[in-house]
Amino acid sequence: MSRSKGDLAEKKACEYLNSQGFKIVEQNFYAKKLGEIDIICTKKDIYHFVEVKSSDDYETAVNNVTPTKLSKLKRSVDYYLQTKKLDVGFCIDVVIVVDNEIEFLENVTF
Repeated sequence: MSRSKGDLAEKKACEYLNSQGFKIVEQNFYAKKLGEIDIICTKKDIYHFVEVKSSDDYETAVNNVTPTKLSKLKRSVDYYLQTKKLDVGFCIDVVIVVDNEIEFLENVTF
C-alpha cells in the first residue's frame, strides 16, 4: 500500500475515533528498532494503542494483523509507557479501513 493511502486510512481512523469520544494523544510514534504505533488515544482514563490496517477488502486487511505485528506493537507500547513514565491502564486496538467502511476491534489479544 502506498504511503498516501496509509495516511488517508489513518486520517479516517482518527476521525472515527474522535467521533466515538476518543482523544488523540499522538500519531506515528516511532519506537527505536521496534516499530511504529499508528495512533495513541485515550478514553475514560484508558490509553488505546491503535494499529490501522487498510486494504481493498476486509479479509486482506484483517489478515495483516499478524501475531508478529502484534508482538512488535506490544513491545512498542511498553517502550512508549516507559519513556513517558506512564503507569496507566491500556489496551491494543485495531481499526480496519476498507473504502469508507471502518471496523473497530477493541482490546485485541494474541
